[in-house]
Amino acid sequence: MTPAQSASLQEPVRLQKLLAQAGFGSRREIEQWIEAGRITINGTPATLGNRARSSDRIFLDGQLLTLRSVHSERRVLLYHKPEGELVSRHDPEGRPTVFASLPRLTQGKWQSVGRLDMNTSGVLLFTNDGELTHRLTHPSFGLEREYAVRVLGGLSDEEMDQLRQGVTLDDGLASFDLIQEAGGEGANRWYHVTLREGRNREVRRLIEAVGKRVSRLIRVRYGTIRLPARLRAGHWQELAEVELDALLASGHVERAR
Repeated sequence: MTPAQSASLQEPVRLQKLLAQAGFGSRREIEQWIEAGRITINGTPATLGNRARSSDRIFLDGQLLTLRSVHSERRVLLYHKPEGELVSRHDPEGRPTVFASLPRLTQGKWQSVGRLDMNTSGVLLFTNDGELTHRLTHPSFGLEREYAVRVLGGLSDEEMDQLRQGVTLDDGLASFDLIQEAGGEGANRWYHVTLREGRNREVRRLIEAVGKRVSRLIRVRYGTIRLPARLRAGHWQELAEVELDALLASGHVERAR
């Protein structure tokens, strides 16, 4: 069977899912493009309920989109984000961004799997598959995030218990699934904490909620993906298929085929 024949037999899927899989953006971004009337399918303006195949003629802002084989070209990078870089494509103040350090793509664009704030370093994943981004960040998948956090003044046993049981933040109740002491010297004490959410600055806000301050924060693990000891800050490495399979399995999801 030729590639063209295979494409013609492909079951139609939601338009935003098809384009996200091909790396043109996240599902939410593509939904916004559809609502704005920027996309047409076979000459007809697209709607949010539309389904499409890769063999359809899909235009964005009048430009034909080339939908190549999605799964054969899907890539996932592990990036060691340094402190001082923004998880943003452009910054009006001219500050460095994580995207400047990534390799160029011939199709689509890199999308970050979640975010880290400017002063946080460590594991940050990127992929050219928007649907995969959605799967890896959706709360229902429950992927663990592990951080090494240095706290000025340390935490008392009571404060650690409180962080396990939960504290109320401005966006609701939050807690650490696990918090363990990890040593330290002087006024700074290290802890390893895990949680399964990706709320904005959640680790810092939890520590601040018990009256303490984070002096350093490193994400050391995302799901099954750990920060390699030899991967220098500002550098990346590609994930192997077996690593991606293990990551998806750790979130109790099945890999899309």
